[in-house]
Amino acid sequence: MSSNADDTHKLLQRGIEGDQQAMSDLWDRHRERLQRLVLLRMDRRVQGRVDASDVLQDVFIDFAMRAPEYLKNPSISFYLWLRFLTGQRLQLVHRHHLGAKMRDAGREVSLQQQAMPHASSISLAAQLLGQFTPASHVVHRTEMQLMLQDAINDLDPMDREILALRHFEELSNVEAAHVLCIDPSAASSRHVRALKRLRQMLEGKPGFFPNPSTLL
Repeated sequence: MSSNADDTHKLLQRGIEGDQQAMSDLWDRHRERLQRLVLLRMDRRVQGRVDASDVLQDVFIDFAMRAPEYLKNPSISFYLWLRFLTGQRLQLVHRHHLGAKMRDAGREVSLQQQAMPHASSISLAAQLLGQFTPASHVVHRTEMQLMLQDAINDLDPMDREILALRHFEELSNVEAAHVLCIDPSAASSRHVRALKRLRQMLEGKPGFFPNPSTLL
């Protein structure tokens, strides 16, 4: 067991025994990443009705209640387990607010067998461009987002997902491979291919800014 996993184990044990501070400290280590996950994968039709912080509050409750379950059988990394709980909670939120409309949610990027809503090309493009374009360039940014959405939609679904996992959720190659149920070497190859393909597609877009080679 790694030092980090060992520390997580100790904090979980203390939390289960009633140490609320230990539970809070452990949660705080991963809250920012989980918030990015929620913002990426929450359906845009729901974002105006539900705040990401409210979703995370429910996930924390799930985490606190199910901590003994994980500690008894930690078959995956602690963060991936929290990610799984977050995906389950997002599915419930979507089902509550969208119901039958869930099937009309546009191009999907998610292929995982675990419960996790898809990340749309709209969300991926918006988050990616937000890292590079100033708010003053609103018109140009809108044009670039539409071009980037088209490029993302033209990627193979598995390639779109590997980009979402590696660059937006910031999973390691091993974690991404686990989520996609493929070998780490295959995940690495997919990642390189997806980056190369996206850059090639954007290089053909006149006036695209920034240089597509710096996008990812």
